[in-house]
Amino acid sequence: MSLLSTHYDAGEFFDEMYATSGEVRPHYRLLAERLASLAVPEFERRRAAVDLAFLRRGVTFTVYNDAEGTERIFPFDLIPRIIPAREWSRLEAGLIQRITALNLFLHDLYHGQKILKDKVIPAAQILSAKHFRREFMNFSVPRDIYVHICGTDLIRDRDGSYLVLEDNLRCPSGVSYMIENRSAMRRAFPNLFQSYGVRPVEGYSEELLKALLHIAPSRSDKPSVVLLTPGVYNSAYFEHCFLARQMGIPIVEGRDLVVHDTCVYMRTTAGLLPVDAIYRRIDDDFLDPAVFRSDSMLGVPGLVAAYRAGNVALANSIGTGVADDKVVYAYIPKVIKYYLDQDPILPNVTTYLASDPAQLSFILENMAGLVVKSANEAGGYGMLIGPASTNEEVADFRAKVAANPRNFIAQDPIMLSRSPTWCDHGFEGRHIDLRPYVLCGEKTVVTPGGLTRVALRKGSLVVNSSQGGGSKDTWVIEAGK
Repeated sequence: MSLLSTHYDAGEFFDEMYATSGEVRPHYRLLAERLASLAVPEFERRRAAVDLAFLRRGVTFTVYNDAEGTERIFPFDLIPRIIPAREWSRLEAGLIQRITALNLFLHDLYHGQKILKDKVIPAAQILSAKHFRREFMNFSVPRDIYVHICGTDLIRDRDGSYLVLEDNLRCPSGVSYMIENRSAMRRAFPNLFQSYGVRPVEGYSEELLKALLHIAPSRSDKPSVVLLTPGVYNSAYFEHCFLARQMGIPIVEGRDLVVHDTCVYMRTTAGLLPVDAIYRRIDDDFLDPAVFRSDSMLGVPGLVAAYRAGNVALANSIGTGVADDKVVYAYIPKVIKYYLDQDPILPNVTTYLASDPAQLSFILENMAGLVVKSANEAGGYGMLIGPASTNEEVADFRAKVAANPRNFIAQDPIMLSRSPTWCDHGFEGRHIDLRPYVLCGEKTVVTPGGLTRVALRKGSLVVNSSQGGGSKDTWVIEAGK
């Protein structure tokens, strides 16, 4: 039986592969032809080979508080998401515009706060933000770059228009799966890549290292860079090891570093070696127990003093979290207009602020029809999808929002686009999003592709791996293909 002879219902959503007429979209035709020539047993054999390769390579993630065990193989679907060159050019321009404005915004917030004085954003929204770091007012970060690594989540609405769902500016994860997915697809369908002219993603690690070297203090001709991890029990530990190996730099925990005379050193068998730049995968709160949480066993005492003295660089910079607060997200279109005098290329999802009395009333009255999110939760947690929730769940969330309005936003439900996904011996539509990765160093680079996350549970809109999601390879096609 041919793979495409199985029934597929495109449904009422925007489908990445099929137009409303049921015809295959032009940029998917070559893939459809290849799949049509593939028998189901052969496709299943290739799927099994990829799963085995992921198992052997340790491509895993951690699920906390899970009775079946914490470590899991990252679910992967063999049907790629394909983005034409012209479509990608617009996404790339929009992402560069956004990170440019975000860096200007953060510099202003920690210096003159002109945007607050001009009342573009209410000062109370910033000053009450969980991740606004007053300790870093009037501190100039290396090269004036606050966000070096950004993973911006994009979705498509019912019309196929791209929208920004949220920005991830602190410790964005998932890029290792993007690269591993590509490696898996090359093994599964080697000839398709050449036929399509798929742009590579494997240069990400090299560009990341360049960005880290760009911010390192100029005291050395060969700056030393390390990746600081919370350790083996962190959900993204596989990624930490993967990126350190790809960049050829040491991976360290807080106990491996020590500060002397406001300089950071790495403990080695050969003695103490100086460290110039740190790619930190630890949140601000745990970085330095002398400044932030005193009970942190993950950080490095004195690290903030070394950072302030200009003897070490951190990526991303301390204090970036204020700009990925979901309340602040609502103001980013105004931020872009304020600093760049441009309209956003990629618009936000319509967002309601519970901190506004009028909007709070609307949210409380219409909660059963809205998506409500906590301002600082991630991974699909701290969220209510009203139309899919029980009356009890809605009532519980209504009480939480009423008790702490600043901590919540609401959005109209967006019916995420769908993509054909192999489910129990047949194709079915599953909702997807896209997390492209942006690096800001001497120049701003958007990796051509990103992590397409897929909600594997039928009808689910939650794509996070911790909530039962998986991923697909993302193919950006060269112009002219």
